[in-house]
Amino acid sequence: MRKSVYRTAGALTGLVSSLPVLAASEAGYGAKAAAATTATTATTINDPARGWDHLWHEVIVDITIIGVLFALVTAWFVWKSRRRPGNEIGASPKLSAAGAVGWVVVPVFIFLSIDLYTAANGWVLWNQYRTVPANRMEVKLESGMYSWDYTYANGVRTQNELIVPAGTPVVLRMTSRDTLHSHYIPDFRVKEDSMPGRVTFLWFNPTKPGEHVVTCAEYCGVMHGYMAGRVVVKAPEEYAAWMKGEETKLATANAPEAAAKPGKAAKAAAKKT
Repeated sequence: MRKSVYRTAGALTGLVSSLPVLAASEAGYGAKAAAATTATTATTINDPARGWDHLWHEVIVDITIIGVLFALVTAWFVWKSRRRPGNEIGASPKLSAAGAVGWVVVPVFIFLSIDLYTAANGWVLWNQYRTVPANRMEVKLESGMYSWDYTYANGVRTQNELIVPAGTPVVLRMTSRDTLHSHYIPDFRVKEDSMPGRVTFLWFNPTKPGEHVVTCAEYCGVMHGYMAGRVVVKAPEEYAAWMKGEETKLATANAPEAAAKPGKAAKAAAKKT
C-alpha cells in the first residue's frame, strides 16, 4: 500500500508540474494547427508509446491482484457461511464505530490510490504526446468514405499507404471531407479523430523498417470495416529512392499542363487585342 501511495504522489507531482505546459499548448492550438505543438530539440524524441505499454502492464497486474484477492475473500465467505447441520443460525461480529469506519475508509483509499496513480500517469503521458519532436516529417491526411489520402510536402500523393523513413518522427495533419473518422495505428499506440472543418494531428516514431496496420476506429458508414491501410517504414536510402521516383512521376504528369499554360496565355492576350 505504501509503495502504491508513494508512486501515486510522485505521478501527481509530475502531473502538476506539467499542467502549465499543457495549458500553453492548448491555448495556442486555436489559431493554427501548426501552433498546437511544442517542439523539442532535434536530438530528443520523447515517444510515450512504451510508457503506455508500461502503464497498461501495471493496470493488468493491479486488477489481477485485486481480482485474486476478491476471489479468495469470496471463497472464504462462502466456506465460512456454508449451511451446517441443524439449521444453525449465525451471528455477525459487533464492530465499534471506529472499526466500522476503518473497514470502509481504508479499502476505499487503497483502491483510490491505484486509480489516482493510473490517471495521473495517463495525463503525464498524454502531455508528453502533445510535445511533438522538432525534426519531424509532416504529411497531410484527408480521410473520406472510405480511404486515407496522404499528401507529402512536395505534392506526392498516396492512398491507403503511408510510406515513411525509419528514424524520423512523422506528424499527420488531418482533416475529413465528409464525416468523422479515426486514424488508428495500433503498433505505434496512436489514434486521433479527423473531422470536416478542423485540423487535428497525431505523431509516431518509426524506428525500424516494417509494415503496420492502419484502420478506422470510428464508425463512419456501411463500408467502415473496409477502411484499412498500412504504414510502410523503409530504410532511409530506400525511402529516398522511392520518393525520387514519385517526384519524377509527378513532374512527368504535370509537364503537359505546364506546357499548355503559355499557349493559353497567348490565346487570351490575342483575344484581348
